[in-house]
Amino acid sequence: MDGWSADLVVVGAGLAGLVAAAEAADADRSVLLLDQEGEQSLGGQAFWSLGGLFLVDSPEQRRMGVKDSLELARQDWFGSAQFDRPEDRWPRAWAEAYLQFAAGEKRAWLRQMGHRVFPVVGWAERGDGTASGHGNSVPRFHITWGTGPGVVAPFERRVREHVATGRIRLGFRHRVDELLVEGGAAVGVRGALLEPTSVDRGRPSSRTVVGHFEARGAAVVVTSGGIGGDHDLVRRNWPARLGTPPKRMVAGVPAHVDGRMLQITQDAGANVVNPDRMWHYVEGLRNWDPIWADHGIRILPGPSSLWLDAEGNRLPAPYFPGFDTLGTLRHLRATGHDYSWFVLTQRIIEKEFALSGSEQNPDLTGKDLKLLLSRVKKGAAGPVEAFKQHGEDFVVAETLEELVAGMNRVADDDVPPLEVSRVRTIVEARDREMDNTYSKDAQVTAIHGARTFLGDKLIRVARPHKLLDPAAGPLIAVRLNILSRKTLGGLETDLEGRCLRADGSAFPGLYAAGEVSGFGGGGMMGYNALEGTFLGGCLFSGRVAGRAAARAV
Repeated sequence: MDGWSADLVVVGAGLAGLVAAAEAADADRSVLLLDQEGEQSLGGQAFWSLGGLFLVDSPEQRRMGVKDSLELARQDWFGSAQFDRPEDRWPRAWAEAYLQFAAGEKRAWLRQMGHRVFPVVGWAERGDGTASGHGNSVPRFHITWGTGPGVVAPFERRVREHVATGRIRLGFRHRVDELLVEGGAAVGVRGALLEPTSVDRGRPSSRTVVGHFEARGAAVVVTSGGIGGDHDLVRRNWPARLGTPPKRMVAGVPAHVDGRMLQITQDAGANVVNPDRMWHYVEGLRNWDPIWADHGIRILPGPSSLWLDAEGNRLPAPYFPGFDTLGTLRHLRATGHDYSWFVLTQRIIEKEFALSGSEQNPDLTGKDLKLLLSRVKKGAAGPVEAFKQHGEDFVVAETLEELVAGMNRVADDDVPPLEVSRVRTIVEARDREMDNTYSKDAQVTAIHGARTFLGDKLIRVARPHKLLDPAAGPLIAVRLNILSRKTLGGLETDLEGRCLRADGSAFPGLYAAGEVSGFGGGGMMGYNALEGTFLGGCLFSGRVAGRAAARAV
């Protein structure tokens, strides 16, 4: 059995693990950074992300005319989180600390490492329509120039610099199966050596065991991610408040996002809180060119598409595209079906459809200005057009009759066929509301309101028009599947990132960061996320845990 030792053992080489390892090594501590995947998967899920970061009162916001403040962000965060449990003591504290970070040094800290953001701020998760409820009152979604790989790069560079000096050792294909606890303190990990793998990032890797290892340290930092890759585990933790779990989902993360370390750390005596809090999207597409099994891609929609449930009923306010993810999920689960529909036009898809993921945004990921400028030209972005042509969830037609016939071909067999007359009634009622810049239709009002923000008017929200306007066509329908994504609860931690036991006492030598800790405290986002907060939560909690563990040893 291989035996390694260092000051810190970090389990998981995703973003939180990279940050924790880099911060600890900067403090002159030796670090073992372990991961069950190969080196090609360094950076974990952050690599696949769009790279969105939640910032408060940034220069980018101010240049776009957005007036933000810590007080407004706090109102939005706590209105969204809706903390209501005794277990929310530490999540509340982490939320306040993270807000201070996002409104304070976060941008400057990243910038001094070479990180840059796209100048147009996005308005994600626009909310439930109330001032004190869920959602972002203003645009706060800052896309990294370089997307997910651009977020990972500064920390990978720092880690590799420490690898070159010998301060950090990398242990890929080291699957942790057990935490070592002696005298009530975490002193290391034990597990299996998996055979080497050359599969591409994200694709399933072998689980063949070729040996065993033990790694010891004065502290262990668990940064192993969530449960989104194991749909059976997602269903077991599915909360009743969101209805019944879907029979079929698409996977927003690879299979190795399996939640194993969450259970292993809990079995060792650490406390898990809020396991029923989770974040799944309702705008998932079945990837026509998949990397992992059931690979799903999320549409990041503008506000103009007409949203129908599987039986053709229009979704009520405030369940508009891009407004209230979990509220919409809850509403759709009550229909008894696992999918819904967008109905839109070519004009809408050209301006309002973006796809989440670094690989779906080659211009931003590759920092290609020429390719980026093509977004403002006529036609949908290349990856969106590819989905429109090849994706099994897309229907394109010149007439509403043809569109509905195509939707029925794509529908599940156990869902009643859509009726053209019923869909036409809904579409024509919506279209009549487009004759004026004012309307009693809340979605139409929201479309006009969105275009008062310069960023939306320039690149995100189509000029208001009727769906049945031939000049805006062809008509498009998109089947939307539920897409698994994030774990919002997890290992309970104090503000030093130390894991806690069920009685509230600190677990000596044991720390956690990233998604496995609910991004801090066991769920700093409460019931709802404001977007741009997942990567930011990994950055912040990884920094906190890495620095605290380094001080402790």
